[in-house]
Amino acid sequence: MKHIALLFAAALAFGACCNKAAEAQCPHADCAHAATCQPQTDCPHRHGDAPSAMDVLLTRRAIRQYADSVPSRDVLARVVEAGTFAPTGMGRQSPIIVAVTDRAMRDSLAAMNARVGGMDRDPFYGAPVVLVVLADRSVPTYVYDGALVMGNLLNAARAQGLGSCWIHRAREVFDTAEGKALLASWGIEGDYEGIGNCIVGYAAGQHPEAKPRKEGYVTWVE
Repeated sequence: MKHIALLFAAALAFGACCNKAAEAQCPHADCAHAATCQPQTDCPHRHGDAPSAMDVLLTRRAIRQYADSVPSRDVLARVVEAGTFAPTGMGRQSPIIVAVTDRAMRDSLAAMNARVGGMDRDPFYGAPVVLVVLADRSVPTYVYDGALVMGNLLNAARAQGLGSCWIHRAREVFDTAEGKALLASWGIEGDYEGIGNCIVGYAAGQHPEAKPRKEGYVTWVE
């Protein structure tokens, strides 16, 4: 019996050690969402293991329901950094990213977006953070550059255990007088076009399943 008790205690200690290691690697560990995270379905961090690039690409989904908790600055900084490493035409880096974490400004952007879209709901689905991507119109590839930055942000958010979604109407918002004044208040000068709003936060509810891929999506020429 003594030997069994010792083995049981060792197993508990080993399990606690593994759990601590997992928590140290999973970004959910420092927020209220940690208690409800279901590693097998909600998070690409399988029990604390870092997700592969393919895991991230194949499991990213548009999230339209968010928890109230705001991701830490460190987690958001990693997402934004990934956005800055997106490929751009001739390496000219035409896009810029505005990371909005201030609640009042986030709500103001949501209201502007809703007016442009003719809707009376929150177009950001309750997400607490908005990463606005704009790009310099003087660069021929600016739209493509901005789209690639948006893609990096969406996938990086998934890699960090966050939900995200591309919300349109950034161009319409920042082409208005109010939008241009907002850019000026942020110290942004030049002819910038809004490419998209990457909303970010911790997902609430189950992670969406992927729709079946359409027939004929890929044509092989061999």
